[in-house]
Amino acid sequence: MLTSGTFDGVHIGHKAIVNRINEIADKIGGESVLLTFEPHPRKVLFPGNDDLRLLSTLEEKIALLEKTGLQHLIFYPFSMEFSRLSALDYVRNLLVNGIGVHTMVVGYDHHYGRNREGNFAQLIEFSQTYGFEVQEIPAQEINDINVSSTKVRNALIEGDLQVANLYLGYNYQLSGTVEHGNALGRQIGFPTANLQILDKNKLIPADGVYAVMAEIHGVKHEAMLNIGTRPTLENEGKRSIEVHIMNFDREIYNETLTLELHYRIRNELRFPSIDELKAQLLIDQSTAKELLKEA
Repeated sequence: MLTSGTFDGVHIGHKAIVNRINEIADKIGGESVLLTFEPHPRKVLFPGNDDLRLLSTLEEKIALLEKTGLQHLIFYPFSMEFSRLSALDYVRNLLVNGIGVHTMVVGYDHHYGRNREGNFAQLIEFSQTYGFEVQEIPAQEINDINVSSTKVRNALIEGDLQVANLYLGYNYQLSGTVEHGNALGRQIGFPTANLQILDKNKLIPADGVYAVMAEIHGVKHEAMLNIGTRPTLENEGKRSIEVHIMNFDREIYNETLTLELHYRIRNELRFPSIDELKAQLLIDQSTAKELLKEA
């Protein structure tokens, strides 16, 4: 039982498709397989374009798909040569001869092959020629879920974390390495870990203050996250990602920190003085603690 796609973010729509292939695999005594591609096709097709923003890194995608009950995950190497395969060659060489597909499950708008020339009608023809079955998830079923990776990206860019997390079915994550900063946060009583995101294509949500859970060495801690330019502290307009971990006093430079973004508290603001900034941070901390009580 096979399906394919980029599955960026592994949102609730993707999970519905994986659930379907798992169910059918159980009924026929087969195995569920997801075929995806690495690197992301756009990185290969548009190498000079830095606009690609992904919801999940490779490691995050694997971890998310492992939770769905999927039995096999194939990352096929995407190259310019591979992108030029005709729809026929894609089906015959990869799906039939390479994977040995028994049943293919696709969405109603599934396309494949060079310039996305292959469609569902052709897939039916190929299935009759090469002896496999095809099942289509109808438009109505997809539309009922009413979610797409694009909708999730737009919600995060607009700062609508609640909608993004609802569509994802989990709290959006950021992972990075803790780097040395200028220690201004420590000077005002709110020491922060400066996070360098591991994947340059990972989508960074809208600037603002967030209530998050910070995981390090497998232990989660309540924390506040600031994304933005820290205008009160004269950060020269440089965008940074800084985390204040509550009730935490350890050096974690060069270590990996993973954040679960639960709530967006407010926009980033410029305050008339450091004292007023500190007063607001105390309010933010109290708000974050309250919001994270059940995290």
